[in-house]
Amino acid sequence: MALYVSSACFCGFSQKRVEKIRAVASEGFATLKTEEEKVKLGGSDLKVTKIGIGAWSWGDTSYWNNFEWDDRKLKAAKGAFNASLDVGINWFDTAEVYGSTLSLGAINSETLLGRFIKERKERDPEVEVAVATKFAALPWRFGRQSVITALKESLCRLGLSSVDLYQLHWPGLWGNEGYIDGLGDAVEMGLVKAVGVSNYSEKRLREAYEKLKKRGIPLASNQVNYSLIYRLPEENGVKATCDELGVTLIAYSPIAQGALTGKYTPDNPPTGPRGRIYTPEFLTKLQPLLNRIMETGQNYDKTPTQVVLNWLICQENVVPIPGAKNEEQAKEFAGALGWRLTDDEINELRSLASETKPVIGFPVEKL
Repeated sequence: MALYVSSACFCGFSQKRVEKIRAVASEGFATLKTEEEKVKLGGSDLKVTKIGIGAWSWGDTSYWNNFEWDDRKLKAAKGAFNASLDVGINWFDTAEVYGSTLSLGAINSETLLGRFIKERKERDPEVEVAVATKFAALPWRFGRQSVITALKESLCRLGLSSVDLYQLHWPGLWGNEGYIDGLGDAVEMGLVKAVGVSNYSEKRLREAYEKLKKRGIPLASNQVNYSLIYRLPEENGVKATCDELGVTLIAYSPIAQGALTGKYTPDNPPTGPRGRIYTPEFLTKLQPLLNRIMETGQNYDKTPTQVVLNWLICQENVVPIPGAKNEEQAKEFAGALGWRLTDDEINELRSLASETKPVIGFPVEKL
């Protein structure tokens, strides 16, 4: 697991004494039987819970949080972090560009996650936290050393000596071979336990896999947009290739940024940039699927959120990472584990979802 060192940035990353964790359940909420609910990421030795927590919204003012970050939202994010650990979900996905300081009032997500880990360990030294973060393939970054330099900067913000999973956030316009070399170097330097990519096409995925394989390093994961209403990974060969190569598919936006939770309606669409994607017209067409998701959940005493997360897990070799803004959401996510939809229910939901026109994805998926 990630090793905590300090909140200050310095070279060398001297390792402090590290203690393993035990997640303790809050009274009234069941804790996952963690080992039973863990899976290996690809061919790596890294084991994570079948659901992780996305930290994209933490500190962000460019897409989430109605363009502002304040103490109330900070408290809520910290509550999400602690509640996740309390119910047995102990890995968190962030990135160097989440909460970019280029956005007015933003706080870097890595910085917040590092602070939360430090504060939790002060009162619970044995707590076990797995951290995944990402390298941004910015046009001015060249070669393998750019990956190592960015990783060390991320470790400084996180206050860690290593991370469990380091990913290339998207394919670069150029220099991708150097970036893959940098991932391999990071493993050999002991700065990461496993490496992955994100938003990689079938072709790029195979290239990255083969290049790392030559060094005896497994490609652990490919993180892509995947949900019941966005199934491009099934259509473009990415899901099949992940299955073939033994690369875990990590699903971001697995609840379609809240559109599949039943929270939003044509009369109550999401605010901010999401409102331009999940419009009243789109939500009107989505209602038959949402109604069936709700009815299916009633059979198991589960919420729509838990149903759609379970649907993804049932696709096999998929680990969803829904974003948690608060304690209640984090606790709800844990309820997607420990049960399974029937094959008929899985197929029925897929059939209904196919009648909904897919939402916009991330443009770099097609690079």
